[in-house]
Amino acid sequence: MSTSLSAPVTPPRVTTERRGRVLLIHMDRADKRNAVDAAMTAGLDAALNELDDDPDLWCGVLTGGPAAFCAGTDLANGAGTPTERGGNYGVVRRERATPLIAAVEGVAYGGGFEIVLACDLVVAGRDARFALPEVARGLIANCGALFRTPRPLPLNVAKQMLLTGQPLGAERAYGLGLVNELVDAGEAEAAAVALAEQVCANAPVAVSASLRALEAVVGEPDERGWAATATATEAIMASTDRQEGVDAFLQKRPPRWSGR
Repeated sequence: MSTSLSAPVTPPRVTTERRGRVLLIHMDRADKRNAVDAAMTAGLDAALNELDDDPDLWCGVLTGGPAAFCAGTDLANGAGTPTERGGNYGVVRRERATPLIAAVEGVAYGGGFEIVLACDLVVAGRDARFALPEVARGLIANCGALFRTPRPLPLNVAKQMLLTGQPLGAERAYGLGLVNELVDAGEAEAAAVALAEQVCANAPVAVSASLRALEAVVGEPDERGWAATATATEAIMASTDRQEGVDAFLQKRPPRWSGR
């Protein structure tokens, strides 16, 4: 008698829940602090396609749960191929007409912060922290942070984040204007849904038209930003420090930089 063993079923990286006109999108990889791998990129892309394409959905909320929003790219396995509609993570190069609110608890680091920067509004718990630690890994922030960070933040604060890799706490982020609403830890998701419901109380055509007009103005320099990011990425890819930074992170040791 033979016994066949089926492969273990991988739980979905992203789940969605409809709450009236609001689509709640939940990154669900808590054991890795929601680090983005290929499966999560595909899940985020599918969820945001649903938000973009369903006329009955008027606002979205993106959350990572109570412990962490997103720790960025899974450095061991990579984030998968950029998607046709969303680009990296299925998010950062997406052209949206439906508002998207980030509900942030815990860390939003690296690509996780770049996902936040791709959203329209930000609600954060008081324990939330935002960071761009790529330089500590011999990398650069190549998913929009090089040109999006100085939009909600003062230029010198953006430079400090990009050049030191040190985190920015939620209290200061709120004071500087990055965070729209600051709430007690554990309450970001509920507050973001409440904010989304405020958006949904308004005429959806007017909301969409306003968002498109705003993005047409604010996002006008994006092509220059992506071109500059590509140039910086080429320099990093030719650097021996890039591999050393990733190896040191995975091996949990200090990096030994060569400057080459």
